[in-house]
Amino acid sequence: MEFWKYQGAGNDFVMVDDRQNKFDETDNQLIEKLCDRRFGIGADGLILLRNMGSQLEMVYFNSDGHSSSMCGNGGRCFTAFANFLGLVDNNELEFLAIDGMHEAKIEGELIDLKMIDVHSVESIRNDFFLDTGSPHYVVDSGNIGDLDIVQEAHKIRYSSRFQDEGTNVNFVEFNPGQLRLRTYERGVENETLACGTGVTAVALVAELLGKNTHKGMSKIKAEGGELEVSYTRTASGFENIWLKGPAEQAFHGNIEL
Repeated sequence: MEFWKYQGAGNDFVMVDDRQNKFDETDNQLIEKLCDRRFGIGADGLILLRNMGSQLEMVYFNSDGHSSSMCGNGGRCFTAFANFLGLVDNNELEFLAIDGMHEAKIEGELIDLKMIDVHSVESIRNDFFLDTGSPHYVVDSGNIGDLDIVQEAHKIRYSSRFQDEGTNVNFVEFNPGQLRLRTYERGVENETLACGTGVTAVALVAELLGKNTHKGMSKIKAEGGELEVSYTRTASGFENIWLKGPAEQAFHGNIEL
């Protein structure tokens, strides 16, 4: 099987051109093996590029082999992959994902992806919970450098409220001019170097807390690099949300299945 490896701020994906619909998406063990960093290619997830009528479709799987909710960095890498395949006109793309249609723009080495509108942010004591295409729990943790992310995230991800479907957990450090973020992703069940929907969630929470230093925009430093989120705050929540950052091909290869 031919594949390409892409990464966006260290969030990495196995990309498969499946416009001929030959990949068996029900083979969870195969997907998990391909994403395994010791016995496979190694990635946070696998993405199929498919045709859906006249549109392109992004089909996303976590590294546990199961289909999952929207992946923001995956969507940006999907756009870069589609551009590599010659499927993008005038540096703009529309494609279908599990949470609906998305727009994307290519700006040099950066990919700008439009996310879904967010109209509900739940306050849970001093923390927040919201859905930016994937469910995210946001914790203001102060200094996140020495935090045991997996241990702390498990307390939330496997709590009685979230243990059935799970949630992604984000630990944030608010600094003047920049936010720092570390994210535990469900389905990967570990910390990842970046999470696009998590970065988006943190940007919106920062706006609610008055922590953003730029009007309608937030720059967030994840472990794998910096991402930027712009948005319009409305009476009903947030609209016109865009996630911007790098997305690039790491390597290309073939693997015997």
